[in-house]
Amino acid sequence: PILAQAPRARTPVGPATPPARRPPRQPGRSMAKTAKKSGRKTQEPVTRDYTVHLHKLLHKVQFKKRAPRAVREIRKFAARAMTTKDVRIDTKLNKFLWSNGVRNVPTRVRVRMSRKRNEDEEAKEKTFTLVQHVPVESFKGLQTETVRDD
Repeated sequence: PILAQAPRARTPVGPATPPARRPPRQPGRSMAKTAKKSGRKTQEPVTRDYTVHLHKLLHKVQFKKRAPRAVREIRKFAARAMTTKDVRIDTKLNKFLWSNGVRNVPTRVRVRMSRKRNEDEEAKEKTFTLVQHVPVESFKGLQTETVRDD
């Protein structure tokens, strides 16, 4: 004979209690209660070697726009790395980027970025970045290095 069973109580699928929510952050309030430094840190002249992976930066870019975009991407990379708006690209680096034509840009490029003081008195920016090509045999194991100016 079939025995009648009592209906089972349903168990909740998710967690029993909702997770506790943080109070919303108030705009203008920093997380740390430290005193703010006044002004910016002075940008000292420095020289570093970077490897720029152009292949991933030029992914899905139209053929006729690849070399010009590579120049722009290096300019953007240098501006971010050296925190200067004024970026100057050396002619040898430009020649290297365009060496295989407009569409076959080298996959990677090793560059030396030098942050320098602007000698021009009326210049908008106090510093500029000079980007130069560093020829290398292989990119294996290369990391960002600070170059000593001796």
